[in-house]
Amino acid sequence: MSSSPRDVLVTGIGLVSSLGEGIDVHLDKLSAPSPSPSVEREAYAPYSVHALPEIDWSAHIPKRGDLRQMDTWQRLGVYAAGLALQDAGIPFDEGLRAEIDMVVAAGGGERDPAVDALVMERARASNAPERVINETLSSELRPTLFLAQLSNLLAGNISIVQKVTGSSRTFMGEEAAGISAFYSTRSRIACGQSEIALVGGSFSAERRDLILNFDLAELMLRNEWSPVLSRRTGADGIAIGSVGAFLILESPDHAERRGANVYARLVSAVGDRGRRDDGRLEKRFSDLLPAVDPADLLILSGASGLADHAKVETEALDAAYPDAARIAYGSMLGHSFEAHVPAGIALAAGALSKRTMFSRTDLANERAQAAPARHALVTTIGHLHAEGACYLEAVS
Repeated sequence: MSSSPRDVLVTGIGLVSSLGEGIDVHLDKLSAPSPSPSVEREAYAPYSVHALPEIDWSAHIPKRGDLRQMDTWQRLGVYAAGLALQDAGIPFDEGLRAEIDMVVAAGGGERDPAVDALVMERARASNAPERVINETLSSELRPTLFLAQLSNLLAGNISIVQKVTGSSRTFMGEEAAGISAFYSTRSRIACGQSEIALVGGSFSAERRDLILNFDLAELMLRNEWSPVLSRRTGADGIAIGSVGAFLILESPDHAERRGANVYARLVSAVGDRGRRDDGRLEKRFSDLLPAVDPADLLILSGASGLADHAKVETEALDAAYPDAARIAYGSMLGHSFEAHVPAGIALAAGALSKRTMFSRTDLANERAQAAPARHALVTTIGHLHAEGACYLEAVS
């Protein structure tokens, strides 16, 4: 394998979603002859949620005390981080893992819905609601949830459980956080500020408080589930999905010294944001797309399910890469906000390495691969703000 000293390589992948855990499981399900998502509709009716299967969290979070103080969002992230470290062949050695930097895309923390409901019930029945609220929170809320709005709790738990104790950075801002996490990490490795880093994010979709927030913003899909690119204006919306996605990024010299397996080369990870009126979104997104040959390119679209954004993305991609293969991976995983870009990069790197050809879930709006791809482009237009494009190449 020939590469320049400051290329940025993907050497480990940890991916958990409604489809299962591990990159191989995801590649198998996405390349099946008739891929089918795992969508829960009854428990969250009228909404569609790509819910997690049963997971043995103890496989990567062995201490019960650690598990008890985390809810699903943090468990997903810590577990996926453990998968990525294991996949990269990094032993559970505190000295070795102290050299690994960490960059996390995180939301604003977790809540305890049962306590929220209890607070509201007691406050309504009291003439002194402020006192009742404080008393209820102090007696009912577990101590760690007092800190739940600290977004860097996820990074802290990864450090504690997985012993990754190099430098640590946390980005907030939904899809923008995922873009920024990879932009920052790739830039630091490329310029020599870092040799190896754990980067990614997680999102727990099975939270009624979040579903309420998204529905109040008129973002949720209420109609019968359909693939993301087929959702038309008036019948569009987001079907959220639980995802944990972390990757190991590494410099070639560092990877060679430890004999690491390499999935792919992360050539670029760029993003932007701004006002979206008067054609600004269309121009910004088009400007992010790299000038590459579409002949052996796989586009993994991070389309959210919002029809207006899908139209902008589709038209820009059609203009830049006529006839290039295109799959919208959110149809199978659901939309996972902070974890969505990390999941797309994980799928792209895995597909390039394993020479996997993804199948279409949407025959009308996706384009089939004629052969295994040598290059991959992961795109996203955030549901409220931010656009991004991440470009990867095969290494052999």
